[in-house]
Amino acid sequence: METANYSSTIISRTPLRLPLGGGGTDLPSYYKEYGGFFVSAAINKYMNIVIHPRIVKGLRLAYSKTEIVNNADEVEHPIIREALRKTAIKYGLEILSFADVPASTGLGSSGSFAVGLLRGLHSVKHEFVGPADIAEEACDISMNILKEPSGKQDEYVASFGGIRAYKIGKNGKVEIEELKLPQSTIADLESNIMLFYTGLTRESREVLSKQQKNIRSGSSVEQMHKIKEIGMDSKKALEKGDLTRFGELLHEHWLAKRSVTDNMTNDFIDKAVETARNNGAIGEKILGAGGGGFLMVYADENHKKIRSAMEAIGMPEHRVRFDFEGSKVIYNI
Repeated sequence: METANYSSTIISRTPLRLPLGGGGTDLPSYYKEYGGFFVSAAINKYMNIVIHPRIVKGLRLAYSKTEIVNNADEVEHPIIREALRKTAIKYGLEILSFADVPASTGLGSSGSFAVGLLRGLHSVKHEFVGPADIAEEACDISMNILKEPSGKQDEYVASFGGIRAYKIGKNGKVEIEELKLPQSTIADLESNIMLFYTGLTRESREVLSKQQKNIRSGSSVEQMHKIKEIGMDSKKALEKGDLTRFGELLHEHWLAKRSVTDNMTNDFIDKAVETARNNGAIGEKILGAGGGGFLMVYADENHKKIRSAMEAIGMPEHRVRFDFEGSKVIYNI
C-alpha cells in the first residue's frame, strides 16, 4: 500500500495569550483604515499538538472528535485541512491535539492551534520557518482562506511568546517590539493579575462579526481609537513599572470595549466585574471577543479578599505565569 515518507514523531507546544491593551485594533476592518496597536503576553497555558507517522495511507485526526480520512481534502476540521494543504501534506499522519483550557474562553486557542499545527507540520518535513512566517501562515488560513472575522493578535502572540507590543500597518505588516521589563515588574504582574473563569463559552465569530460591522459603519470607530490609545498608554505604564496605572487602564479598556457592541457583556459578567471591584480590584476586562470566557482582574493588594468573593459567585481563580519561548517543538524523534 502506498504510504507517505514521514519518519518523525513531533510534539509542538504553543502558548495561549493574555491581551494587555489595544485588543481589537488587530481586526482588518480597523487596521486597514487606521493602523493597529496592541500589547499582549503569552502565558503558560498551552495548546499541544502530537504528530505521528501513519503506516497506512490516510489521516487519523483526534481533537474534540475523531476523523479517519483518505487525504487532506476530506478533512472536516477547517484549520487542519487548510494547514495540511498549505504545507502540501496529503496523508500519512496521525494528529492529536489537547489544550490546558477549554476552547472559546478568550485566550486565543484557535490561533494557538493553527500556529502549533503549522509549526509541527513544517518540522515533520524538516523545514525551518520563522515565527513571523508561521504567524502569517496561520493568519492567512483564518482571515483569507476560511474568511473568519478575526485579527492578527492570537497568531502572533502564540508564535513569538513573551510580553510584546505589536504595531500593524494599514498594509497588514506587523512590527514587533519586545518590552524590556525588569524581573521585578514581571514578578509583580504575575502576582497581581488574576484570572477567573466565568464558566461561559461563546463563539467569538458572532461577537467579532458584529464588532467589525460596527467599525465599518463608523459607529464604533471612536471607541476603537480610544482602545488603541489605551494600548499605547499601557505599554508606557508597563515600561515605567507603574502597575497601578496599568490596572486603571485595564478598567478604561473594559469600559471602551463594552461600548463597541451590545454583546460584549451580560448580567453575569457585569456582576462579576462589580464583585471584583467592590473587593479591591483596580482594573478588569473580559478576555477575547467578549460574552464569556475568562475575566482578567488586576489588583495591587486584596488578592485573598477578591479570590474569596469571586469563588462565592462560582468563579474560581486560575493562576498563570508568562511564557517567553513562544511556539516550539518540544519533542522530535
